[in-house]
Amino acid sequence: MTTRAKVDWKGRRLDVEVGPVAHGGHCVARFEGRVVFVRHALPGEQVTVEVTEDKGGSFCRADAVEIITPSPDRVTPPCELAVPGGCGGCDWQHASADAQRELKASVVAEHLLKATGRDIPVLVEELPGGLLEWRTRVRMAVGRDGVAGFRGHRSHDVVPVAHCPITVPDLVETVAGKEWTADAELELVRDGAGRFSSRRLGPMRMVGGRRQFPRQSIDGTGVAVEFAAGRHWEMDPFTFWQVHPAAADTLASVVAEWAEASPGACAWDLYSGVGLFASVLATQVGPEGLVRAVEQSSAAFDSIRILADLPQIEVIARKVESAFAGPLDGPTPEVVVLDPPRKGAGHDVVDQIAARRPARVIYVACDPAALGRDVARFETHSYRLELVRAFDAFPMTHHVEAVALLTPGE
Repeated sequence: MTTRAKVDWKGRRLDVEVGPVAHGGHCVARFEGRVVFVRHALPGEQVTVEVTEDKGGSFCRADAVEIITPSPDRVTPPCELAVPGGCGGCDWQHASADAQRELKASVVAEHLLKATGRDIPVLVEELPGGLLEWRTRVRMAVGRDGVAGFRGHRSHDVVPVAHCPITVPDLVETVAGKEWTADAELELVRDGAGRFSSRRLGPMRMVGGRRQFPRQSIDGTGVAVEFAAGRHWEMDPFTFWQVHPAAADTLASVVAEWAEASPGACAWDLYSGVGLFASVLATQVGPEGLVRAVEQSSAAFDSIRILADLPQIEVIARKVESAFAGPLDGPTPEVVVLDPPRKGAGHDVVDQIAARRPARVIYVACDPAALGRDVARFETHSYRLELVRAFDAFPMTHHVEAVALLTPGE
């Protein structure tokens, strides 16, 4: 019996025609029967790629290093580091604004097609502010030389950065040019009031056989203020909040429009964070209703105290997966809103929600693949995807925010 030699194209240059976009900020090409995932390219282009990663399977990864026939959607990246071998933070700086949104819409539509078997039109809507200077929260890495920057794509290497065109002005500049502890990370925030906060994480150390990342505040007031859903929100600066200034209010508006919770009804807000959607639901159900907000983050849980004027909100401080047996017993929810982490809710959570048969499920998603998997699971319980809206809450990157409305069938 002969063993087939392992294929390794790493470092090899190939001339390919670029095919459709795929989830993750790259496009699909083919060469000698293998799939090549190509970054820094656009559909329809003829390019020369250099293979950057090859594990010998049916596919490899590559960067477009020469554009032979450019797409009409190609533009000059505004950042000199948005190139092969450079910063890995942005995926689509070489595409026009319209093209970026079309690429993201194609990815969302593809995953919903897989989930439902239906060709669902998707439009990725632009948020105010344009492509640059929108990001208000960012994490930077510190290299072994003590210089802060961003990691390369699929790499631990740190690319030094003194300025980032997609972050709000002066955010990255607050730490650039300074010497930091090697191998640490930095979290930077500018809140809705224009105030800056930052902290250092790590480097990692072993304590009692467990990995820990010490946290040290560098600068800031200790409280961030954000504005959305007609309220101001006071929170720990490093509690989860949307990174685009317009995203939180936009998503809250969609939830308010689709929830239609009845006065006196019960509603759930799962993975509630600081309670943004809970506040919307509470306004709809009124003082005679009940909103159960489930959140495991202690920092986010502490921030929900600002909703004291809405006593109809009951906060359940635990993981969503463990809240169904006991804390979520009682009245059947008319509406369930869930905003899970990037990995999605998963089968167990979807099964538990569907077992209660809420009249409407509103799923807020930051990952099209996870959304597709969970929508497919809902469909096994006879829930149907009725509406979907998507927003370009992460310009220049492959990330996209989507909201889906599901209703039960017979």
